[in-house]
Amino acid sequence: MEKHRFFVTGDKRTSSIDQRTKIGFHLSFWLAFSPTIGKVMTASSPPASPALFAPTASMLDKRDWIAGLEKGLSIIESFDDANPRLTASQAGARCGLTRTAARRYLLTLAHLGYVASDGKLFWLTPRVLRLGQSYLESARLPRIVQPFLQRVTAGTQESAYVSVMDGDEIVYIARNGSSRIMNTGYVLGSRVQAQVTAAGLLMLALRGPAWLESWLAGHELRTYTSYTIASKERLRIELARVRTQGWAISEQQLELNYRGIAVPLRDRHGELLGALSVTMPMGHESTEDALARVLSVLSETAQAMRHLI
Repeated sequence: MEKHRFFVTGDKRTSSIDQRTKIGFHLSFWLAFSPTIGKVMTASSPPASPALFAPTASMLDKRDWIAGLEKGLSIIESFDDANPRLTASQAGARCGLTRTAARRYLLTLAHLGYVASDGKLFWLTPRVLRLGQSYLESARLPRIVQPFLQRVTAGTQESAYVSVMDGDEIVYIARNGSSRIMNTGYVLGSRVQAQVTAAGLLMLALRGPAWLESWLAGHELRTYTSYTIASKERLRIELARVRTQGWAISEQQLELNYRGIAVPLRDRHGELLGALSVTMPMGHESTEDALARVLSVLSETAQAMRHLI
């Protein structure tokens, strides 16, 4: 579990850092942004998520690329824990837009109900949650896995999750927890640095060697606890071990006294779709006892899902 400040809200615990859900988008927002709005971007300030949004010849023809949509999304992503309220100048500076262009996007978002303003500062409204909720309600995978997560929880009495990779982070798209642990875990849509979670370690380890080396070369390893793997050489060794054994365990890397165990989630063709995992307090249970209690349940459940996803 991530070593950040957490706020307990009902049956979910949310992190105060890196909790922006960046999935889905409302059609009315797409229509609102014309390619002619906010064309000016500073040469030294790239879009907020170039890896996610940058068009390539193999992905999207340049004629079909709507720069206004990219910039509108980057405005939403400019808000975070450290910047909950921004002026137009601040928002523009964070995503490479001029003040004038940023203000036009913010006013359009305000008109659509996605941001609010006091005339100077802008902030996100709860309507933004519709974007991620649209994914959770329409995507096939979160709906299919829910009964299986219930099986994992019943068999382990721990919180069970399905997560997928998005860039350098994992995103939790489905969860289930017993009444004993309703107030722990991640809210749906939470984003966590991949290398400090069992699910993330697993999905990194199962990537190709060339991709992994490129990721390591361009990625700074953040430290959350004294147990966090902060050396790239140590991380290479751990990822090789995970790749060989086919499952991952992470203990106290993200939050003290918590461990996670994960297995790969594959479709009927063997393609990796995500990870099935549990997160639990360590208590006095040894690593060996936790693996003996949980790993077989996870593996059997992942295998049972394979022909349905």
